[in-house]
Amino acid sequence: MKRRDFSLACGAVVAGTGLFQSTANAQGKTPEAGVDYLPLDKRAPVEAPAGKIEVVEFFWYNCPHCHAFEPAFDAWSKRAAKDIAIRRVPVAFRDDFAPQQRLFYALEALGLVDKLHAKVFAAVHVEKKDLTKGDAIADWVAKQGVDKAKFLEQYNSFTVATKASRAAQLQNAYKIDGVPALGVAGRYWTDGAMAKSMERALQVVEYLVAGVRSGK
Repeated sequence: MKRRDFSLACGAVVAGTGLFQSTANAQGKTPEAGVDYLPLDKRAPVEAPAGKIEVVEFFWYNCPHCHAFEPAFDAWSKRAAKDIAIRRVPVAFRDDFAPQQRLFYALEALGLVDKLHAKVFAAVHVEKKDLTKGDAIADWVAKQGVDKAKFLEQYNSFTVATKASRAAQLQNAYKIDGVPALGVAGRYWTDGAMAKSMERALQVVEYLVAGVRSGK
């Protein structure tokens, strides 16, 4: 979803269908800078250790496209080459996105991303739960069998607040204007609009990773 579409989720789903239908025309083409992906004028910071190529998934739990993309990205991340470091980053295009940023980073601190990340998407988009406020988030997490006090300790911690702030800085460094989007090595980014689908966006990412790996 683009920034302007956040209040028009249903319309964004329709737009996404059009992107999917145009995939066949782009599938066999070599990715082109300025068309299928954008190089950054100034490199964004990376957290990957030396010898690793960082791939960042920018997402928002309330975004229907992010929900649809999550299974594909999760499957891709599990089969990605060993020199790829996967990093998920929740965006905050508005102040009211912050609670869900804190949700993700609190889950990360507790080692619960693998267990609950996909369940958050399902709760929002399938069960239609409103997880945009701290109290509702804490109650939902507690219902998943997580100690509420421990979760809130992390949710309200300085560490989580710092990570949320850095996430916002990273989205700005990449100049992300919608989600889901994918960043590569602090040097490039792509999304479904440019690549014509998120499926092909992953192929574009693999092309970019190969270039970084070869030193191009």
